[in-house]
Amino acid sequence: MTVYLVGSGPGDPSLLTLRAAELISAADALVHDAGVDGEVLALAPAGAPRHDVGAGPGTGLPAEEVAELLVRLGRRHERVVRLVGGDPFCFGPGGEEALALAAAEVAFEVVPGVSQAGGAAAYAGIPLTHGRPGGVSVVAVPPPGGGRVDWEALARTGATIVVLLDAGGPGEVADALLAGGLGPSTASALVEHATRRTHRTRRTTLGELGAVQVESPAVLVVGEVAALDLSSFERRPLSGWRVVVTRSRRQASTLAAALRQHGATPVEVPTIETAGPSDGGAALAEALSRVGSFDWLALSSANAVEAVFAELLDARRLAGVKVAAVGGATAGALAAHGVVADLVPDEAAAEALASSFGPAPPQGATVLVPQAAGAREALQAGLREQGYTVEVVEAYRTVRPGRDEAAAARLAGADAVTFSSPSTLEGFLESYGREALPPVVVTIGPVTSSAARAHGIGVDAEAKAASVAGLVDALVEVAASRRCEP
Repeated sequence: MTVYLVGSGPGDPSLLTLRAAELISAADALVHDAGVDGEVLALAPAGAPRHDVGAGPGTGLPAEEVAELLVRLGRRHERVVRLVGGDPFCFGPGGEEALALAAAEVAFEVVPGVSQAGGAAAYAGIPLTHGRPGGVSVVAVPPPGGGRVDWEALARTGATIVVLLDAGGPGEVADALLAGGLGPSTASALVEHATRRTHRTRRTTLGELGAVQVESPAVLVVGEVAALDLSSFERRPLSGWRVVVTRSRRQASTLAAALRQHGATPVEVPTIETAGPSDGGAALAEALSRVGSFDWLALSSANAVEAVFAELLDARRLAGVKVAAVGGATAGALAAHGVVADLVPDEAAAEALASSFGPAPPQGATVLVPQAAGAREALQAGLREQGYTVEVVEAYRTVRPGRDEAAAARLAGADAVTFSSPSTLEGFLESYGREALPPVVVTIGPVTSSAARAHGIGVDAEAKAASVAGLVDALVEVAASRRCEP
């Protein structure tokens, strides 16, 4: 039985260490500060009890009660994870809690995290030790455990000064440092909500610092390096945007990762899920048992690919059969099973795929089309018009998970929503209504855009390529055109 004292980092969930993620995902019980990001907490098993102990003096359980809770849980569970913001041993409660666990003879392990000071400075583009022979001094206001900060001594060191402002204003710190001998022109930078979506850096001087209003918690950097601005985080094209991802849970991760890479915070609100065919897969199995008798296998989605290969198992059964894919994503899903598509249209649409076939040969040709139940008939209709014999089989169903109150709460304040199909749009409207739509609507292509307009919804941007990259590029163009924070 072990209690793990784990640093969750300064706020951005992507800064979580691999060791921390591994422990959280296997936790039997979780004890966490109030400020730990929801994405981090979501890594824990659904059945693991969670204990929110607040975020410091005056805002949660007293330190002694938290330590007692850890001791009790540590004697009851195999793996208890105690999540703290930043690093547990750098202005965190790790020391006190480790001492209490040691005194109670409960095994513990400390897992460091990115500190608040280091994370805030890096995301603000401030290299703390650049050209500073005096090094870096980090202090907290108020000091942990009481006491006072010797500001005059700090001012004499010549070090870069980093102040973690959990309470009080920067003006008091500025006055103390000015009284200690620093000049009013000394560069200063205030970092609010460090590394989070609402991260903001404001550069000023020590003499002007008292006039700056700040939201705590914040990090103050004082010294020449505070004037430097080497931030890549704040220059990302979607920095600060909250973007709703409506794809199914299984498919959301790729889009969410691309959004994060561009600075956005993805808000996953799945409005569709996939399920097996209504007949349990009997018709698909029967059709694939004679797949070698078809001239073509036409696949209009990555979901269809997965359904086919869950039954087919061996790609060699496609020997002699040509395979068509509706677009790059579907072709990529085929490639993952060792099959290179013979036909991929330039435009990822059923109509374009049908046109790409061209007229059927004089002797005729047969095409097997496994697709979702109730899917549009554009592909088979287009093929039949060109003389092909088409057999359509239900490969899977698209179902709507219904309204999720937690997801509805996450929609509040979102800046944009992405729709990757008409079904994701319709599922959103059915579950959450038009009033829940964020200000910016981006679609994956003309078919989805038409569905939106049929519901009276304006489309702010449409992906030029029907892909995850196309969706993100369209959103980036919207953000650039507005030239302002969302």
